[in-house]
Amino acid sequence: MSRTNIEDEETFEPIYATQEDFNPSDTVSSFLSNTAYDPTRLHPLAGLGGGLDYLNLEDDDGGLPGTHGGIVPSRGWSDDMTYGTGMAYISGLSLGGAYGFYEGLRSSPSPALKVRLNTVLNSMTRRGPFIGNSAGVLALMYNGVNGAIGKARGTYDPFNSVAAGALTGAIFKSTSGLRAAGSAGGVCAVLAGIWAFGKEAVL
Repeated sequence: MSRTNIEDEETFEPIYATQEDFNPSDTVSSFLSNTAYDPTRLHPLAGLGGGLDYLNLEDDDGGLPGTHGGIVPSRGWSDDMTYGTGMAYISGLSLGGAYGFYEGLRSSPSPALKVRLNTVLNSMTRRGPFIGNSAGVLALMYNGVNGAIGKARGTYDPFNSVAAGALTGAIFKSTSGLRAAGSAGGVCAVLAGIWAFGKEAVL
């Protein structure tokens, strides 16, 4: 728009396109082709000229030798803690629910369908969450202790897993007395050793 002064008052006159401004060779494609932009000019400090960076799990070991290996690609103890806790909880919940289902079918005193169904559901909701929560807590403690031991030693090997399993079992059952804590520590150490050495042998 152009602006003119009429008796000290500002008015605006619209400017319209004329036939002379029209170019028959202009198309939608030619119009859109002029909208190309250089991403490096958007923000010079963003470093957009170097291309995209991709996450490479195989090369990033989280600072500890051996932490990248495993059934699931991992970048360190934090990934192991996340995946391990989730998988342990889901597995425990599923196994506990299956055991509760079997227990409910066996212990139902009545042949009536509604009574048997209620007994089965009660058993599943009692066993499933209990075993799932216990397995999740054990996995959370185990991966945390295992990561701390590996960080302190500067290496990540099956012996860390055995020590982490023993400490995890002992701490988990520490409120039940020394004997129960020792037994739980021994069982968890054996299970962790089987898992760690078996994984090393397979992978």
